[in-house]
Amino acid sequence: MNNNFKISVAQISSVKGDVSTNIKMHLNAVRKAVDSGISYIVFPELSLTGYEPQLSAELAFSKNDPRLKPLTEAAVDYKIHIVAGAPLQNDSLPCIGEFIITPNGQIETYSKMNLHPGEEKYFSVGKSYHSVSFGKLNIFNAICADTNNPNHVEACVNMGASIYIAGVLVSADGYETDTQKLESYARKFSLLVAMANYNKPTGAWVPTGKSAIWGPSGLIAAADRTQNTLVVAENSYSGWKGATVEI
Repeated sequence: MNNNFKISVAQISSVKGDVSTNIKMHLNAVRKAVDSGISYIVFPELSLTGYEPQLSAELAFSKNDPRLKPLTEAAVDYKIHIVAGAPLQNDSLPCIGEFIITPNGQIETYSKMNLHPGEEKYFSVGKSYHSVSFGKLNIFNAICADTNNPNHVEACVNMGASIYIAGVLVSADGYETDTQKLESYARKFSLLVAMANYNKPTGAWVPTGKSAIWGPSGLIAAADRTQNTLVVAENSYSGWKGATVEI
């Protein structure tokens, strides 16, 4: 058991297409996470660019994109895993990607496997699952609409998931339905389930914040609608404990 292991989701906002400014926001959150002893931090869907499908091809990142260098350096210096969202270059349309930056400076990627209606105009579908292991804890990554498909989480569980964590963009209209599903996964599969949402408008959407983490017994911790916040879960002998940390 990985006692005192801490994982977090970062509730932030992003500036439309301004990767440099958005990376600075990410680094602020990472430094706060390091101060709190966190080993794995996940940001919202497309966090490095904002949710801007029309700009995705123009802004798409390669796997070892030089724009990621400040985050890579931070991951190495602080010995933390950083999971940030951006369009990922592909042979055709880009994918909605996550860049999983490891403490040894390696960059792995995950691409969203389930698209919302309309996203197929701008994005390709991902084909492969992604996980990171910390001892006996296996973290499986997801992005937004992945979490709406029970087959996605079930496949992760069948591959050994103990933590299921997603960068999302969820508005007020979809929040109750989406979070009920996430909580049900935590209970049904005895998982830790977490989601990182935006707290300010991005693209044509008005996210509702309230990033949250659930365990098998229900809600562990949640942010409010507008805070820049880390929502944190810590593994202990008595189970998962939650907290929020202002960024």
